[in-house]
Amino acid sequence: MLEIKKESDTSYTFSLQSESGQTLLISIPYGNREEIDKTVANLKVLIGQSSVFERKTDYNGKFLFIMKNSEGKIIGNSMLYSSEAGMENGIKNLKTSISLLPDAIGL
Repeated sequence: MLEIKKESDTSYTFSLQSESGQTLLISIPYGNREEIDKTVANLKVLIGQSSVFERKTDYNGKFLFIMKNSEGKIIGNSMLYSSEAGMENGIKNLKTSISLLPDAIGL
């Protein structure tokens, strides 16, 4: 499930949840609605590129991933996972959630 939120007069974010409601990705703030709509419309193309996911470990040893666009700009961050396998499963679930989005999202 995709949710787009207006954070302020000039800022928008989106989040993607799994079918069970778990948040898989929270976007960076976008300056206008057109920019966020363009990014969301491109998600299905991006998930086919292995280079869009950057895997990281935080200072507490938790795992997370960052999703980037084709130019390398950060789109959003995942939640923290206690294991590397959990993080990989999160990426798999994110790809599934994005693939299930309608082609023409009512934006």
